[in-house]
Amino acid sequence: MQVLKKILLSKYLLLFIFLLVIIISYYRVNLDKESFYKGSELEFNLTVLDKEYKDNRYKITFKGKEKLISFTNDFLYNIGDIVYVKGNLLKAKNNTIPNTFNYQKYLQSRGILWELNISDIKLIKGNSNIINKFKSLIVNHINNYKYSEYLYVFVLGDTSYFENDVRDIYTTCGLTYLISLGSFQVLLITNLLKYFEGKLKIKKNKSLIINILVITCYVFLINSVGVLRSGLSFIISSFLKHYKIKYKYQNIIFLIGILLLLINPYYIINIGFLYSFTISIFISLNRKIIKGNYFKKLLIISLLAFISSLPITIYCNYEVNFLSCIYSLLFVPIFHFILFPLSVIIFIFSFLSPVYYFIISFLEYILNIISKIDILVLLFRKPSMLIVIIYYIVIFICIHKRKMIITFIILLFIHNNINLIINEKLVTFLDVNQGDSIVIKNNNHLFLLDTGGNMYKSYSESIIKYIKSLGIDRIEAILLSHGDYDHMGEAINLVENFKVEKVIFNCDSYNDLEKELIKVLDKKKIPYYSCIKELNIDKNKLYFLQTKEYDNENNNSNVIYTELDGYKFMFMGDAGIEKEKDILVKYNISNVDVLKVGHHGSKTSSSKQFISEINPKHSVISVGKNNRYGHPNKEVLDNLEDSKIYRTDEDGSIMFKIKNNKLKIDTCSP
Repeated sequence: MQVLKKILLSKYLLLFIFLLVIIISYYRVNLDKESFYKGSELEFNLTVLDKEYKDNRYKITFKGKEKLISFTNDFLYNIGDIVYVKGNLLKAKNNTIPNTFNYQKYLQSRGILWELNISDIKLIKGNSNIINKFKSLIVNHINNYKYSEYLYVFVLGDTSYFENDVRDIYTTCGLTYLISLGSFQVLLITNLLKYFEGKLKIKKNKSLIINILVITCYVFLINSVGVLRSGLSFIISSFLKHYKIKYKYQNIIFLIGILLLLINPYYIINIGFLYSFTISIFISLNRKIIKGNYFKKLLIISLLAFISSLPITIYCNYEVNFLSCIYSLLFVPIFHFILFPLSVIIFIFSFLSPVYYFIISFLEYILNIISKIDILVLLFRKPSMLIVIIYYIVIFICIHKRKMIITFIILLFIHNNINLIINEKLVTFLDVNQGDSIVIKNNNHLFLLDTGGNMYKSYSESIIKYIKSLGIDRIEAILLSHGDYDHMGEAINLVENFKVEKVIFNCDSYNDLEKELIKVLDKKKIPYYSCIKELNIDKNKLYFLQTKEYDNENNNSNVIYTELDGYKFMFMGDAGIEKEKDILVKYNISNVDVLKVGHHGSKTSSSKQFISEINPKHSVISVGKNNRYGHPNKEVLDNLEDSKIYRTDEDGSIMFKIKNNKLKIDTCSP
């Protein structure tokens, strides 16, 4: 017991262990996690763990030898049911565009390694567990509401239901932590327990047992790391207080963090875990400065929450809204005193739902307005873990020595302008399925060659996220090879989300898709040009290899050639063999270092003569997996046999980085 007291009162021991466990967890998440399944199984006996309904389909979590996840349009079974399933297992994929959402890691953070594609399902045994029956009843009830995502947050502590567009509004306003902390629910339950126990005059010993049992059941019922942290914190604190064991509150948080990360290291990439623990730790470490009336305390807590979560926000989202502290003063009371209690009331008394819907729609309307205020929204390049650690060291020092705040401001200023300092040339061929999109970055200058475009899935969000992760909020030029949808389908979305200096079209009349883009460009007063010969890119140039006008869109593609620090790059668009012949006649190009292969590796491009003449060292084929065109063609692959071939369907995005006159190649494989 004495040892426990010393540990709980120590200043640095648990903090040191917590930081050590964080480092170990980052190492563990990069190791391949072993599965109990081989991947060839076709029949399963499974228990339904969770059932969520969204976007007209069910997301089901099963428990067998390990957790599995499945998506289906119809699902008649409830949480706790044991079912026989026929189907096949699919490995969850990595993100194939750097610095974007990693679905595989997200599932791993929930202990899931496989998706299950269901072909048939039958009930073996109905649920007999009281807690599962209760949870199933709650989930089925919540699914009947219009704004069910808010009920999932405030009743079940589950933020996964928030759609990307709504979540993005909270992120832009710097208020993501309001739906990530998970402390509202535990606070309400403990206050209700305290009230009823006082009314019923229950003795302290029995009260402790009741409180711990209720919170334990709630924690098991809810699948939320924020609720888990708050619940465990309450249970441990209650136990220690009852037995009059002195402790420092932050040590309880460190202890819970250590336990959770040892059980599941993937919590370290869970945004809810990061926000919940970081904010809680900084508030607990600085309780002495939280003084004054309600609004003064709220301001101090908001500042602590903002500053402590800032490195996480930079690391995960790359941009920070420095007005979020002011927004917190307005929205924290709304969430705390109106939205959260009302969510609980509406859950019980559904006839009041019209009032609830009005308040949420009005709230989102206001949030949508202020999310467009970008006066103090700053963009930061994705930092390394070392930079994140430096941020926290500086923040910790500044909180205790306020004169050091200038150091923090200088650090932010340098990070915000890092592209003016570093010398970096980067060419990234983004995996946008059966399409082209290439980012060319020369120090602080960024050009986008084609935008991709897919009728079934939009890639604009991933492209935007990747460009922002480079610390860039301005595209110097969008260069469109030609007017096909798979090359410019996302152009309008990108123009709407970035400051675009100009747009370059090819030598051809404008088609309907290009005319739609021109309407937006005219409205935004963005200049556009066609059939140009060259374009400055810092101290380098992009050369447009113009030959003549052809009778088809593909041959009229802009073919672009550039040299970056002596490395030769050539981008063929969808240009065919006829244009390749004309380029060989008109231009003297050989020994190309990187070739963007024409027309996704179609046999209409990349003739043996052309490839032999330009002699590419590395060749990139932008192509969709199992595409219906059969790209890339075997004959083209044979023509490129002397070149190192990269394919977006196999390698994901391919990055060519030039630093210190050396070419480094990285891929972002599925």
